[in-house]
Amino acid sequence: MINRLIKSTIALSLAASVAFAAPAVHFNVIQGDMEEKYEKEFLPSLEEVTGFTVSDPHEKINDAYASRYGNPKDPDYDKDWATNLDNLGFFSITNDVALHPILLKSPQAAGFQPFNLHIYKTKAENITYIGHLDPSTMLDITGVTDAESRKAYIDMYKPLDDYVTKEFGGKIITTKYKALPAKPMMTFEFEVDRSGDLTEWSESFQEEIEAAFEEKKYIIAGFKNFKETYEEDLEMPFEKYDQFFVYGLCHFTFSYNVFNKNRPDAGVLAPCAMYFYIEKGSNKMIVGMPRLSVWTAVMEIKDPTKVEWTKKIDSEIIAIMKKIGGKEI
Repeated sequence: MINRLIKSTIALSLAASVAFAAPAVHFNVIQGDMEEKYEKEFLPSLEEVTGFTVSDPHEKINDAYASRYGNPKDPDYDKDWATNLDNLGFFSITNDVALHPILLKSPQAAGFQPFNLHIYKTKAENITYIGHLDPSTMLDITGVTDAESRKAYIDMYKPLDDYVTKEFGGKIITTKYKALPAKPMMTFEFEVDRSGDLTEWSESFQEEIEAAFEEKKYIIAGFKNFKETYEEDLEMPFEKYDQFFVYGLCHFTFSYNVFNKNRPDAGVLAPCAMYFYIEKGSNKMIVGMPRLSVWTAVMEIKDPTKVEWTKKIDSEIIAIMKKIGGKEI
């Protein structure tokens, strides 16, 4: 894996003079198995040192793959099953204080908030990878153009990256990609019923969303209510929005067919963050999520089976949102 990442980076660097290239992911590549240190020492100190807090952690996802796709008695057993991973962990984190002024100006920045501070180790090598999607690329995908928001968002990551390097060291690798899809985001608009209590309407809407995705075998891998976080937990003003929350979505079979089959690095893009907000007094709820076609572009995934999976998931999510009343915009 490390050789592939280095070769990819070098090749793209050499081509930079003749073709566009942008940073894709930032990884610390560390000798040895860092799982225990990461979970028991690093994460508990993360908030105090960097301001980032962990929500909805999903550790050892590879064990869940083994019990389902590697189990001959399971109906989803994969006849081509192989134990390819020692560790695959998704740890959704946010720096809520630093993010606050950014969301007030550029709500679409929530398309990667919370984001995954990803850790993985393959069976094939005694190396641990810890990293995340490049913040400037997150902004390009979500369409944040405000200069002040972009600077604050990118600056937010420096203490985190410094702390990972301080605690784990390793070689820092930044991969590159050539271009984003023409339409990197899927965005929807829903009519808001303000005839009664808006909170009750929102909770009912959330139940409908969850049921619609679960019916299609998606997992609700996370939920963060920014409205409550700011106004109730942190006592920070957030009256610009009447509602603002984010779901983390995962299609487990899709994730298995990508992460356990040679592309665990693509886990930096998981789970998919879908944001929902209603501006104060508005009768419209705006919903946005990065398309899965972003995965193939940013991670330069060429395998036809994986590409088809991303197309299928994009189409399915759009169909689900339209079925429950969303208008694509």
